[in-house]
Amino acid sequence: MATMKEFRNNVKPNWCPGCGDFSIQAAIQRAAANVGLEPENLAVISGIGCSGRISGYINCYGFHGIHGRSLPIAQGVKMANRELTVIAAGGDGDGFAIGMGHTVHAIRRNMNITYIVMDNQIYGLTKGQTSPRSATGFVTKSTPQGSIESSITPVELALSVGATFVAQSFSSDLKGLTELIEKGIKHEGFSLINVFSPCVTYNKVNTYDWFKENIVPVETIEGYDPHDRIKAMSTSMKYNGLITGLIYQNTEQKPYEALVKGFKEEGLAKQDIRLSQEDFDKLVAEFA
Repeated sequence: MATMKEFRNNVKPNWCPGCGDFSIQAAIQRAAANVGLEPENLAVISGIGCSGRISGYINCYGFHGIHGRSLPIAQGVKMANRELTVIAAGGDGDGFAIGMGHTVHAIRRNMNITYIVMDNQIYGLTKGQTSPRSATGFVTKSTPQGSIESSITPVELALSVGATFVAQSFSSDLKGLTELIEKGIKHEGFSLINVFSPCVTYNKVNTYDWFKENIVPVETIEGYDPHDRIKAMSTSMKYNGLITGLIYQNTEQKPYEALVKGFKEEGLAKQDIRLSQEDFDKLVAEFA
């Protein structure tokens, strides 16, 4: 069984010192080891932005895609090789701006992959512009007089389009985040894990101290039931989306792959998919 160290490689992350993404990387590596994966069993697919670099920092299959497109690639990988555990990773701009359409449809499709959003409420790689997660009034280089737009709330977005697993964490809570990723990997369906990951260089508002003062773990809310979708939605609205933990899980709905007729569990790499000349000619004739 692989240890956390076996999911490390010799590529040194070049995130800013103190960036929350370091903890997210460590949590993925710990979770992969804790659930019994080997490096060859895991694929990490990322998009663009500071978060996009994570696929090159973990010793496993990795694919650094283009902006907002980590989820289509991740779903393609899962469909091609069902035996792989697939994790997609991206920032809040990657997932809730240019990639928003993919995020919504991946959630409702419910394919068996895990999506980790590294949420810092700002565009860090391009030197600090407002993102879809920036609060109204947020001052950046692109909104010098303060943003006049309202921010997206990931939890409520996911619940509204039928998510079967919704969790939220804080990058400082390495133990809690690791446990949530483990649960997300084990969940049969699409798992969204939004992680508050402070940008220490460009976001001087949503800092580590700010999150520690404002987030509310659902475990501390009396009578909270993560299987109650309405309760999950109302609780998120009550606390302005600043709740952490396992927020909602539906174990009744089957994943996409289980509903596709004729979809083989055996990975494509192990299938004999060679076509005879006769079968090839028959397929070509159908399109003539």
